[in-house]
Amino acid sequence: MSRPPPELSEHLLLQCYADAERAYPREACGLLSGPSDSARLTSVQVCENDQDRLHALDPQAFPRDGRTAYQLRFSDVQTLVDSLTTASPVKVLYHSHVDVGADFSTEDRAAALHLGQPLFPVDYLVIDVGAGRVRGAKLFRFCGDDFALAIEYDEGGRLKRWAGSPRLATSGQDR
Repeated sequence: MSRPPPELSEHLLLQCYADAERAYPREACGLLSGPSDSARLTSVQVCENDQDRLHALDPQAFPRDGRTAYQLRFSDVQTLVDSLTTASPVKVLYHSHVDVGADFSTEDRAAALHLGQPLFPVDYLVIDVGAGRVRGAKLFRFCGDDFALAIEYDEGGRLKRWAGSPRLATSGQDR
C-alpha cells in the first residue's frame, strides 16, 4: 500500500454500522473524510441509496434494487469529487451488503473501476448486515490491478485483522 491505511476510529465506524442497520433490508452508503495531510478519518456523511428510485424508473437499465445494490445520488458523487481538492477529502466510500457477507463483489469492482483503474482515489468499506444486525466490515484498497482486503473489523467496530503492513494493527484504534 503506497499511502497509509485510513485511521478509522471505532466511534466513526459505529456511525456507519448504525446507518447500515437503519437501512436494512436495503444497502446503506456513505462517505468518510479526513484531513488531507494525515490518514485520519474525522467525519461521516450518510448518503441516500438511489438504487430503488433508478430501478423503478428503468428496471431494464437497473435490474437490481436497493437490497442488492447501491447507487450514490449525483449530489453525493459531486460532493466526493469536489472534496478531493480540499483540506478534508473523502477517503473511504462505504456501503453495506444485506445477508451475503462483506466481500468486495464483482458488481462492486465493476462500479469502482473505469478501464481497469479506480474512478476515485478512495478505499471501500463493505459492512456485513445479516438479519438486521451488523456482523462486521472489511476495507478494500486498489493494489496493482485489483481491490484487495486491507483491514477487517468485528461487529463491535474493533480491528479484527489486517493485511500488508504491521502499521495497520494500530491505525486509528486508540481514538
